[in-house]
Formats: sequence, structure tokens, C-alpha cells
Amino acid sequence: MLEIARLVRSKIILLFFVFLTYTELPAQKYPDAQVDSLLRIGIKHIINQDFTTAKEVFNYLNKEYQNLPLGKIYLAANKIAEAYDYAQDFDETYILKNLESAKEQSEKLVEVDEDNIWFRYFYGLAEGYISYYEAIEGSWFSALSTGINSISEFEKILIKDKDFYEAYIAIGTFEYWKSRKLEFMDWLPFTSDTKNIGIDRLSVAIDSSSYNSHLAINSLIWVYIDQRKYEDAIKVAEKALNEFPQSRTFKWGLARAYEEENSLRSIELYLDILHSYPDSLKENYKNEITLKHLIAQQYAKLGDKEKAIQFCDEILSMKNIPKKTLDELSGRLERIKSLKNELSKKS
Repeated sequence: MLEIARLVRSKIILLFFVFLTYTELPAQKYPDAQVDSLLRIGIKHIINQDFTTAKEVFNYLNKEYQNLPLGKIYLAANKIAEAYDYAQDFDETYILKNLESAKEQSEKLVEVDEDNIWFRYFYGLAEGYISYYEAIEGSWFSALSTGINSISEFEKILIKDKDFYEAYIAIGTFEYWKSRKLEFMDWLPFTSDTKNIGIDRLSVAIDSSSYNSHLAINSLIWVYIDQRKYEDAIKVAEKALNEFPQSRTFKWGLARAYEEENSLRSIELYLDILHSYPDSLKENYKNEITLKHLIAQQYAKLGDKEKAIQFCDEILSMKNIPKKTLDELSGRLERIKSLKNELSKKS
């Protein structure tokens, strides 16, 4: 299920999308003012789902600062964000080419100056995105191994600068979900419960003006959902949406949290997401089917069988759905049929 996939993917090392402005902690700034500005502008375009402009910004960053791997890292991040948001196939060649090149370049920079925090940050960030991509493609063991390498770099950074909040984000996300995924192995000597450590790190990071404070925010939303602290998830998501009201990323989390608190509000948000996709994606059925199924489930929960069946029928009457999409959503389509049949019997 796509909504579960979104939760799982939010659990892995680094998510991507945005930059939020908070002022309670010192701002994270790269020493070069133009690099700093380009990063903030480009990341802001990603969260606003303006992927074309984001690509232009990061292409410029990559061209003008060929000595830095940042352009390559965020070109890959932008490509992942676009495919994920639109429920399209990932351009693996493009993504891995940029990330592997950025990782190699970062390693060389660290070799030249191993005490440079930013060089270590580049390496940890490149490794983190590789880990994230491996996870969403289902290579869990490889993702865990790469993720550990990434976290190791961020931990080294904190030894040198405890206020480098980018590191808090990566470590907090990793520690929570690693512990959560390994709960069934808690009897082994090398496992320990680090969920609270993860939450503490993320809680600190959401108030930082780092480039990726959104990572902490988005991760914390799904952590709270995982812990069934829906009111806390709602508060974090709504604060984020005050800054970026059109962000589908935060709306998905908010809608999911409202499923347990206010089904009508959840439906409103899911409809808002559904109607926000560009017209060019009309033949991409994945998000439409997923969102309409979620809406049908919420109407069923409210006891509005007529509305729930209506959304089930809209899905089941769709024509010309590509076979690949049908195969990928076969389980969901069966659940939709079951939901309709169950509701029809009760009518």
C-alpha cells in the first residue's frame, strides 16, 4: 500500500524535499554566501513541487561550483522527490550516477582535509541519499550498511561541532527507525532501544535553520503517527504547512494523522492532494487510485456507505490502466473490491 510505503520510506536515513525557516537555533550556513543561497532557493523549490526550477538551480550550482558535490547530490534528490511525488518510476541511472560521483568527490575532499566538517557533511549526505534510494528500491540490507556509514560521518561531525544540526536530523531519523525495525530482535546483545534518542535529536533539529530541517519535521510527523501520538503529529504538520501551505509532503502526513482524529478533515486533505497534481499526470493512476481508496475508507468509517461506494466505483470503472500499474496495485484493487462488496451487503 502506498500510504504504508510512504511511512516506511520516511523511516530511512534521509528524506529530501525542503528547507523551513525557524529562528530558535543558530542558522546552518555554508561559508560561501552564494552556495548557501542556491541551496536554500533550490530546496525551497523542491518542497513547493517546482521540480523544473529546482533542477535549473542545482544545475547552475553544479556548473559554477564543480569543486563541490552539492549540485550532484541535490540533482539526485530532486529527481527522487519528483518521481516519488508523482508515483513514477525512478531514473536509477541518473540518480546513482550523480550520487556515486558526489560520494567519490566527497571522499577526495575528506582525504585532502579530514578535519573539514563540511567535507565530512558532503560525504555523509551522499551516503545517506544512496542509502535512502536503496531502501525505497527494497535493498534493505544494503541500505542499512550504507546508512551506518552515513551516520558514522555525522557522529564524527558532532564530536567537532555539537551545534551542527544537519547531523541531528540524520542520526535522529536513523536511530528511531533502526530501533523500531529491529524490535523483534531485542533479545540479541547488539540491539538496543534508541527510539527516544532519535526523537530527542529530531525534536532539537526541527527548531534549527539548517538546510534540511524539513527532514526532522517530516520524520517526526511519521514517528508520532507510528507511536499513535496523532495530536502531536498534527501540530508538527500544521506548523510546517503554515510555512508551505501547498506541500503535498506535509499534507500526506497531516491527512494520515487526521484519519484517527477527524475523518472529515482527513478526506478534505486527501481531496486537496488529489486535485493538486498537474494535468500532465492525468494518465498516472497510482496516486488517484490510492487517494480515492483512502477517501473511501474514511467515508466507510463515518458510516457514509453511499459516498464510500461511489469512490470505490470511480476506481473500479477506470479504463486503460497500464498493466504495470495494475500489477503494482493488484493488492489494493482487491481490497477496494472487498470494501465495496462489504458495504454493498450492508446497504
